[in-house]
Amino acid sequence: MKGLQHIVIFRLSAMGDVAMTVPVIRALVEQHPNLRVTVVSRPFFKPFFKGINRVDFYAVDVKKKHKGFLGLIRLYKDIKRLKPDYFADFHNVLRAQIVRSLFKLSGIPTAALDKGRTAKKELTRAENKVFQPVQTMVENHVQTLKKLGISVDLSNPVFPTIPPLSAELALYNKDQDKTWIGIAPFAQYDSKVYPLDLMQNVVDELAEQENNLIFLFGGGEKEIALLNQLKRDNDNVIVMAGKVKLDVEMNLIQHLDVMLSMDSGNAHIAAMLGVKVVTLWGATHPFAGFTPFNQPMEYCLTADRAQYPLLPTSVYGNKKVEGYEDAMRTIAPHTVCSKVVEVAQKNKK
Repeated sequence: MKGLQHIVIFRLSAMGDVAMTVPVIRALVEQHPNLRVTVVSRPFFKPFFKGINRVDFYAVDVKKKHKGFLGLIRLYKDIKRLKPDYFADFHNVLRAQIVRSLFKLSGIPTAALDKGRTAKKELTRAENKVFQPVQTMVENHVQTLKKLGISVDLSNPVFPTIPPLSAELALYNKDQDKTWIGIAPFAQYDSKVYPLDLMQNVVDELAEQENNLIFLFGGGEKEIALLNQLKRDNDNVIVMAGKVKLDVEMNLIQHLDVMLSMDSGNAHIAAMLGVKVVTLWGATHPFAGFTPFNQPMEYCLTADRAQYPLLPTSVYGNKKVEGYEDAMRTIAPHTVCSKVVEVAQKNKK
């Protein structure tokens, strides 16, 4: 590649999937100084890419301007005006396929994500299960770029430097010497959520150590109410849901010593920022390709397959299997706390 060339990377949702593009894009521009990137995604995700050199953001308006087939035509024309040399489809759903096809017809090199559906189906099926890791989503993104002749090496990832605490979080400056623990106890599907009574035990046990400062993450009225329930009267447990915007929440996450999360978006946000993450897995499994970036497998605590041999039963957690509702109860709260403390001490900021 000669001269400064321009690649458009298309990924609209979901939060965790968009977050998993960030380490790849950060490495891409660092390893290819002759390349600039425009990320095409939903406006909410713009803070993910803030501060990355030679990376611009184009916000898609799926509710009005870019809604429907005619809206996708407008989206194609809008992106075309940016004069891209390549179009990388990191989503590969119908909406993305239409836009990608238009670019291909216009003569611009395109490539699309291979989601590895066959391997994932073999991993999650009940009979003749093939219990081995599939290629991760981050690796899939790298392979997508490779189809365009662009190589990316993720063996030595670079993460953003930790900025000062945001002004909105200034009241916590006095607690910088404490161990900062983030907990994101929710996920899109119930099969991926650690039972609330057990999570209460985790929060209470961690809160017993006065030197721990625990931040609870979530969103929406229902989750806020549950987070306040988890907090109880612990002064060192703070509910962050609904208090700050995404960019400030990301600033706080960068200052954590560890994040405890379900198989959900918060795990991937923490990972893309270089924070170590302990994840809890129920119906899903890290083998399905959604292990948070640059996290060792021992940070993934999974339900007991000896008791629940059909696990994983789902790639995304949207499939329910009768008799498997309590699979996550095989992960003991004390085991969770021990791992969180271990990882926090190892990665104390």
